[in-house]
Amino acid sequence: MTNLPDSAAARKLEIRYPIVQGPFGGGLSTARLTAAVSNGGGLGSFGAHHLAPNDIRRVANDIRKLTAQPFALNLWISDHDAGGLSLTAQDFDRYREVFAPYFAELGLALPEMPAAYTNRYEEQIEALLEARPPVFSFVFGVPSARVLAACRDRHIVTLGAATSVAEAQALEAAGVDLIVATGMEAGGHRPSFLDTAERSLMGTFALVQLVSRRIAVPLIAAGGIADRRGMQAARLLGADAVQVGTAFLACEESGTTDEHRAALFSNQAESTVLTRAFSGRLARGLRNRWVDEMSERTSELAPFPVQGWFVSKMRAASVIARRTDLVSMWSGQGAPLLRHRNAAALMNEFTADR
Repeated sequence: MTNLPDSAAARKLEIRYPIVQGPFGGGLSTARLTAAVSNGGGLGSFGAHHLAPNDIRRVANDIRKLTAQPFALNLWISDHDAGGLSLTAQDFDRYREVFAPYFAELGLALPEMPAAYTNRYEEQIEALLEARPPVFSFVFGVPSARVLAACRDRHIVTLGAATSVAEAQALEAAGVDLIVATGMEAGGHRPSFLDTAERSLMGTFALVQLVSRRIAVPLIAAGGIADRRGMQAARLLGADAVQVGTAFLACEESGTTDEHRAALFSNQAESTVLTRAFSGRLARGLRNRWVDEMSERTSELAPFPVQGWFVSKMRAASVIARRTDLVSMWSGQGAPLLRHRNAAALMNEFTADR
Protein backbone atom coordinates (compact mmCIF):
# COMPACT_ATOMS: atom_id res chain seq x y z
CA MET A 1 0.00 0.00 0.00
CA THR A 2 1.16 3.49 -0.79
CA ASN A 3 1.47 6.38 1.62
CA LEU A 4 -1.23 8.79 0.44
CA PRO A 5 -0.79 12.55 0.98
CA ASP A 6 -1.39 13.73 4.52
CA SER A 7 -5.09 14.18 5.26
CA ALA A 8 -6.68 16.23 8.04
CA ALA A 9 -9.92 14.36 7.38
CA ALA A 10 -8.30 10.95 7.89
CA ARG A 11 -6.73 12.13 11.14
CA LYS A 12 -10.02 13.50 12.44
CA LEU A 13 -11.87 10.31 11.51
CA GLU A 14 -9.00 8.15 12.83
CA ILE A 15 -8.81 6.14 9.62
CA ARG A 16 -5.77 5.07 7.61
CA TYR A 17 -6.88 6.30 4.19
CA PRO A 18 -8.88 9.42 3.22
CA ILE A 19 -11.73 7.36 1.76
CA VAL A 20 -15.33 7.44 2.97
CA GLN A 21 -17.95 5.01 1.71
CA GLY A 22 -21.15 6.82 0.80
CA PRO A 23 -24.13 5.75 2.94
CA PHE A 24 -27.07 4.06 1.20
CA GLY A 25 -30.60 4.03 2.57
CA GLY A 26 -33.56 1.81 1.82
CA GLY A 27 -31.82 -1.45 2.65
CA LEU A 28 -28.88 -0.94 0.29
CA SER A 29 -26.37 -0.54 3.12
CA THR A 30 -25.14 -3.63 4.92
CA ALA A 31 -23.06 -4.23 8.02
CA ARG A 32 -20.84 -6.43 5.84
CA LEU A 33 -19.98 -3.61 3.42
CA THR A 34 -19.57 -1.04 6.18
CA ALA A 35 -17.14 -3.31 8.02
CA ALA A 36 -15.25 -4.26 4.86
CA VAL A 37 -14.47 -0.62 4.11
CA SER A 38 -13.55 0.16 7.71
CA ASN A 39 -11.36 -2.91 7.99
CA GLY A 40 -9.69 -1.86 4.74
CA GLY A 41 -8.63 1.45 6.23
CA GLY A 42 -11.47 3.71 5.07
CA LEU A 43 -14.64 4.87 6.79
CA GLY A 44 -17.52 2.48 6.21
CA SER A 45 -20.97 4.06 6.39
CA PHE A 46 -24.49 2.75 6.94
CA GLY A 47 -27.55 4.70 5.76
CA ALA A 48 -30.02 4.40 8.65
CA HIS A 49 -32.65 7.02 7.80
CA HIS A 50 -35.26 4.35 6.97
CA LEU A 51 -34.74 2.44 10.24
CA ALA A 52 -36.78 2.44 13.42
CA PRO A 53 -34.85 3.38 16.60
CA ASN A 54 -34.45 -0.22 17.78
CA ASP A 55 -33.06 -1.19 14.39
CA ILE A 56 -30.48 1.61 14.57
CA ARG A 57 -29.20 0.14 17.82
CA ARG A 58 -29.16 -3.33 16.29
CA VAL A 59 -27.25 -2.22 13.20
CA ALA A 60 -24.59 -0.50 15.30
CA ASN A 61 -24.11 -3.73 17.24
CA ASP A 62 -23.98 -5.78 14.04
CA ILE A 63 -21.25 -3.57 12.62
CA ARG A 64 -19.23 -3.70 15.83
CA LYS A 65 -19.24 -7.50 15.64
CA LEU A 66 -17.47 -7.23 12.27
CA THR A 67 -15.01 -4.40 12.84
CA ALA A 68 -13.20 -2.59 15.63
CA GLN A 69 -12.47 0.34 13.31
CA PRO A 70 -14.38 3.65 13.01
CA PHE A 71 -17.65 3.65 11.06
CA ALA A 72 -20.50 6.08 10.42
CA LEU A 73 -24.26 5.90 10.82
CA ASN A 74 -26.16 8.31 8.56
CA LEU A 75 -29.51 10.03 9.16
CA TRP A 76 -31.65 12.57 7.29
CA ILE A 77 -32.18 15.69 9.40
CA SER A 78 -35.27 16.71 7.43
CA ASP A 79 -37.66 13.75 7.34
CA HIS A 80 -40.54 15.26 5.33
CA ASP A 81 -41.36 17.94 2.78
CA ALA A 82 -44.36 20.26 2.77
CA GLY A 83 -47.51 18.17 2.82
CA GLY A 84 -45.59 14.97 3.43
CA LEU A 85 -46.12 14.55 7.15
CA SER A 86 -49.86 13.97 6.91
CA LEU A 87 -52.44 13.73 4.15
CA THR A 88 -56.18 13.92 4.01
CA ALA A 89 -57.95 10.74 2.97
CA GLN A 90 -58.87 12.47 -0.29
CA ASP A 91 -55.23 13.32 -1.02
CA PHE A 92 -54.16 9.76 -0.24
CA ASP A 93 -56.77 8.34 -2.63
CA ARG A 94 -55.68 10.75 -5.35
CA TYR A 95 -52.04 9.71 -5.11
CA ARG A 96 -53.02 6.04 -4.84
CA GLU A 97 -54.77 6.24 -8.19
CA VAL A 98 -51.48 7.11 -9.85
CA PHE A 99 -50.06 3.84 -8.57
CA ALA A 100 -53.14 1.69 -9.16
CA PRO A 101 -52.27 0.32 -12.63
CA TYR A 102 -48.73 -0.55 -11.53
CA PHE A 103 -49.91 -2.37 -8.42
CA ALA A 104 -52.35 -4.29 -10.60
CA GLU A 105 -49.58 -5.18 -13.05
CA LEU A 106 -47.52 -6.58 -10.17
CA GLY A 107 -50.50 -8.45 -8.72
CA LEU A 108 -50.58 -6.32 -5.58
CA ALA A 109 -53.55 -5.00 -3.65
CA LEU A 110 -53.62 -1.26 -3.22
CA PRO A 111 -52.35 -0.28 0.25
CA GLU A 112 -54.51 1.39 2.86
CA MET A 113 -53.65 4.75 4.36
CA PRO A 114 -51.01 4.24 7.10
CA ALA A 115 -50.67 5.96 10.46
CA ALA A 116 -47.19 7.17 9.44
CA TYR A 117 -45.12 7.13 6.26
CA THR A 118 -41.64 7.16 7.75
CA ASN A 119 -39.64 7.00 10.95
CA ARG A 120 -39.15 10.37 12.63
CA TYR A 121 -35.68 11.89 12.95
CA GLU A 122 -36.38 13.08 16.49
CA GLU A 123 -36.70 9.48 17.66
CA GLN A 124 -33.91 8.14 15.44
CA ILE A 125 -31.32 10.61 16.72
CA GLU A 126 -31.90 9.56 20.32
CA ALA A 127 -31.25 5.94 19.34
CA LEU A 128 -28.12 6.95 17.44
CA LEU A 129 -26.76 8.90 20.40
CA GLU A 130 -27.40 5.86 22.57
CA ALA A 131 -25.61 3.60 20.05
CA ARG A 132 -22.60 5.97 20.01
CA PRO A 133 -21.18 5.26 16.55
CA PRO A 134 -17.69 6.71 16.07
CA VAL A 135 -19.11 9.01 13.37
CA PHE A 136 -22.56 10.55 12.85
CA SER A 137 -22.98 11.57 9.22
CA PHE A 138 -26.07 13.39 8.04
CA VAL A 139 -27.77 15.05 5.08
CA PHE A 140 -30.65 17.48 4.47
CA GLY A 141 -29.78 19.95 7.17
CA VAL A 142 -27.86 20.83 10.32
CA PRO A 143 -28.43 19.07 13.65
CA SER A 144 -29.52 21.19 16.58
CA ALA A 145 -26.98 22.66 18.95
CA ARG A 146 -28.18 20.14 21.55
CA VAL A 147 -27.48 17.18 19.29
CA LEU A 148 -24.07 18.48 18.26
CA ALA A 149 -23.17 19.05 21.91
CA ALA A 150 -24.34 15.53 22.76
CA CYS A 151 -22.10 14.17 20.00
CA ARG A 152 -19.10 16.06 21.39
CA ASP A 153 -19.83 14.75 24.88
CA ARG A 154 -19.89 11.21 23.52
CA HIS A 155 -16.82 11.70 21.29
CA ILE A 156 -18.91 11.15 18.15
CA VAL A 157 -17.36 12.89 15.14
CA THR A 158 -19.92 14.76 13.01
CA LEU A 159 -19.92 14.86 9.22
CA GLY A 160 -22.49 16.89 7.24
CA ALA A 161 -23.28 17.22 3.54
CA ALA A 162 -23.37 20.48 1.57
CA THR A 163 -24.39 21.18 -2.02
CA SER A 164 -23.39 24.86 -1.96
CA VAL A 165 -20.90 27.22 -0.38
CA ALA A 166 -23.65 28.66 1.83
CA GLU A 167 -24.58 25.21 3.14
CA ALA A 168 -20.93 24.40 3.90
CA GLN A 169 -20.59 27.67 5.80
CA ALA A 170 -23.77 26.94 7.76
CA LEU A 171 -22.44 23.54 8.78
CA GLU A 172 -19.09 24.97 9.85
CA ALA A 173 -20.76 27.78 11.81
CA ALA A 174 -22.80 25.20 13.72
CA GLY A 175 -19.65 23.35 14.77
CA VAL A 176 -19.81 20.32 12.47
CA ASP A 177 -16.42 18.53 12.37
CA LEU A 178 -16.14 17.65 8.67
CA ILE A 179 -18.07 18.62 5.55
CA VAL A 180 -18.87 16.62 2.42
CA ALA A 181 -19.09 18.79 -0.68
CA THR A 182 -21.44 16.76 -2.88
CA GLY A 183 -21.66 17.69 -6.53
CA MET A 184 -24.51 17.10 -8.91
CA GLU A 185 -22.69 14.12 -10.46
CA ALA A 186 -23.35 12.04 -7.34
CA GLY A 187 -25.81 9.17 -7.35
CA GLY A 188 -28.77 9.08 -4.99
CA HIS A 189 -30.44 12.04 -3.35
CA ARG A 190 -29.41 15.68 -3.65
CA PRO A 191 -29.18 16.65 0.05
CA SER A 192 -29.82 20.40 -0.35
CA PHE A 193 -31.29 22.28 2.59
CA LEU A 194 -30.91 26.03 2.02
CA ASP A 195 -32.36 26.13 -1.48
CA THR A 196 -34.28 23.77 -3.74
CA ALA A 197 -32.39 20.79 -5.11
CA GLU A 198 -32.96 21.97 -8.68
CA ARG A 199 -31.15 25.21 -7.82
CA SER A 200 -28.30 23.44 -6.03
CA LEU A 201 -26.65 21.58 -8.89
CA MET A 202 -23.03 22.71 -8.85
CA GLY A 203 -20.49 20.18 -10.13
CA THR A 204 -18.15 18.46 -7.69
CA PHE A 205 -14.87 20.03 -8.73
CA ALA A 206 -16.22 23.59 -8.91
CA LEU A 207 -17.89 23.12 -5.52
CA VAL A 208 -14.75 21.68 -3.91
CA GLN A 209 -12.59 24.56 -5.08
CA LEU A 210 -15.05 27.19 -3.87
CA VAL A 211 -15.81 25.57 -0.52
CA SER A 212 -12.17 24.74 0.28
CA ARG A 213 -11.36 28.46 0.16
CA ARG A 214 -14.14 29.44 2.54
CA ILE A 215 -14.08 26.89 5.36
CA ALA A 216 -11.39 25.75 7.75
CA VAL A 217 -12.69 22.29 8.72
CA PRO A 218 -11.64 19.23 6.69
CA LEU A 219 -13.44 18.89 3.37
CA ILE A 220 -14.53 15.65 1.68
CA ALA A 221 -15.36 15.60 -2.04
CA ALA A 222 -18.26 13.50 -3.33
CA GLY A 223 -19.79 12.99 -6.76
CA GLY A 224 -18.35 11.34 -9.86
CA ILE A 225 -15.35 9.83 -8.04
CA ALA A 226 -14.94 6.16 -8.85
CA ASP A 227 -11.19 5.57 -9.11
CA ARG A 228 -7.76 6.73 -8.01
CA ARG A 229 -7.54 9.46 -10.66
CA GLY A 230 -10.76 11.02 -9.39
CA MET A 231 -9.43 10.94 -5.85
CA GLN A 232 -6.15 12.54 -6.88
CA ALA A 233 -7.98 15.30 -8.77
CA ALA A 234 -10.22 16.03 -5.79
CA ARG A 235 -7.23 16.20 -3.44
CA LEU A 236 -5.40 18.51 -5.83
CA LEU A 237 -8.37 20.89 -5.90
CA GLY A 238 -8.62 21.22 -2.15
CA ALA A 239 -10.38 18.16 -0.70
CA ASP A 240 -8.86 16.36 2.29
CA ALA A 241 -10.64 13.10 1.40
CA VAL A 242 -13.21 11.62 -0.97
CA GLN A 243 -16.59 9.99 -0.48
CA VAL A 244 -17.31 7.18 -2.93
CA GLY A 245 -20.87 5.97 -3.38
CA THR A 246 -21.76 4.23 -6.64
CA ALA A 247 -18.52 2.25 -6.84
CA PHE A 248 -19.17 0.73 -3.40
CA LEU A 249 -22.86 0.22 -4.18
CA ALA A 250 -21.79 -1.96 -7.12
CA CYS A 251 -19.74 -4.22 -4.84
CA GLU A 252 -20.97 -7.68 -3.92
CA GLU A 253 -21.12 -6.72 -0.23
CA SER A 254 -23.82 -4.07 -0.72
CA GLY A 255 -27.51 -4.77 -0.27
CA THR A 256 -28.62 -4.01 -3.81
CA THR A 257 -29.81 -6.58 -6.34
CA ASP A 258 -27.75 -8.49 -8.88
CA GLU A 259 -29.82 -6.81 -11.60
CA HIS A 260 -28.85 -3.36 -10.33
CA ARG A 261 -25.18 -4.34 -10.20
CA ALA A 262 -25.35 -5.68 -13.74
CA ALA A 263 -26.91 -2.42 -14.93
CA LEU A 264 -24.14 -0.40 -13.27
CA PHE A 265 -21.55 -2.36 -15.25
CA SER A 266 -23.51 -2.08 -18.52
CA ASN A 267 -24.04 0.58 -21.16
CA GLN A 268 -27.18 1.57 -19.25
CA ALA A 269 -24.91 3.34 -16.75
CA GLU A 270 -24.14 5.97 -19.37
CA SER A 271 -27.66 7.37 -18.97
CA THR A 272 -28.45 8.76 -15.53
CA VAL A 273 -31.18 11.23 -14.71
CA LEU A 274 -32.27 13.45 -11.84
CA THR A 275 -35.83 12.58 -10.83
CA ARG A 276 -38.35 12.95 -8.01
CA ALA A 277 -40.29 9.91 -9.22
CA PHE A 278 -39.06 7.46 -6.58
CA SER A 279 -39.06 9.30 -3.26
CA GLY A 280 -40.52 12.72 -3.95
CA ARG A 281 -37.06 14.25 -3.52
CA LEU A 282 -34.60 14.86 -6.33
CA ALA A 283 -32.18 11.98 -6.82
CA ARG A 284 -29.88 10.64 -9.53
CA GLY A 285 -30.29 7.12 -10.89
CA LEU A 286 -30.45 5.05 -14.04
CA ARG A 287 -33.26 5.75 -16.46
CA ASN A 288 -35.99 3.16 -16.62
CA ARG A 289 -39.69 2.87 -17.41
CA TRP A 290 -40.84 4.38 -14.10
CA VAL A 291 -38.63 7.44 -14.56
CA ASP A 292 -39.81 7.99 -18.11
CA GLU A 293 -43.52 7.52 -17.39
CA MET A 294 -43.50 9.66 -14.26
CA SER A 295 -41.64 12.43 -16.11
CA GLU A 296 -44.93 13.05 -17.89
CA ARG A 297 -46.84 13.23 -14.59
CA THR A 298 -44.66 15.35 -12.32
CA SER A 299 -47.64 17.34 -11.03
CA GLU A 300 -49.19 14.10 -9.76
CA LEU A 301 -46.21 12.98 -7.65
CA ALA A 302 -46.76 12.82 -3.91
CA PRO A 303 -44.49 14.78 -1.55
CA PHE A 304 -41.63 13.12 0.31
CA PRO A 305 -41.89 10.68 2.07
CA VAL A 306 -45.34 9.67 0.74
CA GLN A 307 -44.10 9.05 -2.80
CA GLY A 308 -41.34 6.83 -1.46
CA TRP A 309 -43.79 4.93 0.74
CA PHE A 310 -45.92 4.00 -2.27
CA VAL A 311 -42.86 3.06 -4.36
CA SER A 312 -41.51 0.88 -1.54
CA LYS A 313 -44.70 -1.18 -1.69
CA MET A 314 -43.87 -2.10 -5.28
CA ARG A 315 -40.23 -2.87 -4.67
CA ALA A 316 -40.45 -6.33 -3.06
CA ALA A 317 -42.63 -7.71 -5.84
CA SER A 318 -40.41 -6.15 -8.50
CA VAL A 319 -37.27 -7.62 -6.94
CA ILE A 320 -38.82 -11.09 -6.71
CA ALA A 321 -39.77 -10.85 -10.38
CA ARG A 322 -36.22 -9.64 -11.17
CA ARG A 323 -37.65 -6.53 -12.79
CA THR A 324 -35.77 -3.26 -12.99
CA ASP A 325 -38.39 -1.15 -14.75
CA LEU A 326 -40.29 -0.01 -11.64
CA VAL A 327 -37.57 0.27 -8.98
CA SER A 328 -34.90 2.84 -8.24
CA MET A 329 -31.40 2.04 -9.43
CA TRP A 330 -29.28 4.81 -7.96
CA SER A 331 -26.15 5.71 -9.87
CA GLY A 332 -23.74 8.58 -10.18
CA GLN A 333 -22.40 9.89 -13.48
CA GLY A 334 -19.09 8.14 -12.86
CA ALA A 335 -20.59 4.65 -13.13
CA PRO A 336 -19.10 3.93 -16.59
CA LEU A 337 -15.69 4.06 -14.84
CA LEU A 338 -16.50 1.09 -12.57
CA ARG A 339 -14.19 -1.93 -12.70
CA HIS A 340 -14.24 -3.60 -9.30
CA ARG A 341 -16.88 -5.91 -7.86
CA ASN A 342 -15.87 -6.22 -4.21
CA ALA A 343 -14.84 -3.77 -1.52
CA ALA A 344 -11.30 -5.09 -1.07
CA ALA A 345 -10.50 -4.70 -4.76
CA LEU A 346 -12.01 -1.22 -4.82
CA MET A 347 -10.05 -0.10 -1.76
CA ASN A 348 -6.91 -1.45 -3.44
CA GLU A 349 -7.75 0.68 -6.50
CA PHE A 350 -7.57 3.80 -4.34
CA THR A 351 -4.61 2.88 -2.14
CA ALA A 352 -2.17 0.61 -4.04
CA ASP A 353 1.01 1.97 -5.58
CA ARG A 354 0.84 2.70 -9.29
